Amino acid sequence: MKLYTRRGDGGETGLFGGGRVPKDDRRVEAYGTVDELGAVLGVAEAQLADARIQGTLTTIQGDLFAIGAHLATPPPRAGRPPPRLPPLPLARIAEMERWIDAAESETPPLRRFVLPAGTVGASHLHHARAVCRRAERRCVALAAHAELDPGIVRYLNRLSDYLFAAARLANHRDGRADTEWRGER
Repeated sequence: MKLYTRRGDGGETGLFGGGRVPKDDRRVEAYGTVDELGAVLGVAEAQLADARIQGTLTTIQGDLFAIGAHLATPPPRAGRPPPRLPPLPLARIAEMERWIDAAESETPPLRRFVLPAGTVGASHLHHARAVCRRAERRCVALAAHAELDPGIVRYLNRLSDYLFAAARLANHRDGRADTEWRGER
């Protein structure tokens, strides 16, 4: 199989299960931002020395591939069976809550807003959190116009919480205090 097809040269792309849409379609924006999030997580993982956090990021990247497949698949046309999709990793939501609770038990309590800063790895996790929030917004926008499993938005919402907790944990384990926003001018 060739890497290029030239079918997208006119600004359209094919969806999983059939059909073509403009590359700025809400569905493409949603799965494209989830894809970007997976790439940003790869950068974060490469910058972290903490094997436990690295392991969670690898797991999440696999989840994002499954979510992306669902986002790239419109409802089947009449008379066509739906394509086979990987299951949505919705059980991971509860697992992420346990990861968040464990991180919060290890880090100092939050007393102020925290700036997205710290070590290189933690800063990349903060960046990933911001991209995750954008992916969540893109999925909410898609859900207003198309059928979308609500578990996808719940997953992304919880993931952004986890990424914040993981950034704080990475800083803490590296001996770097959070940079608190004081609102001073």
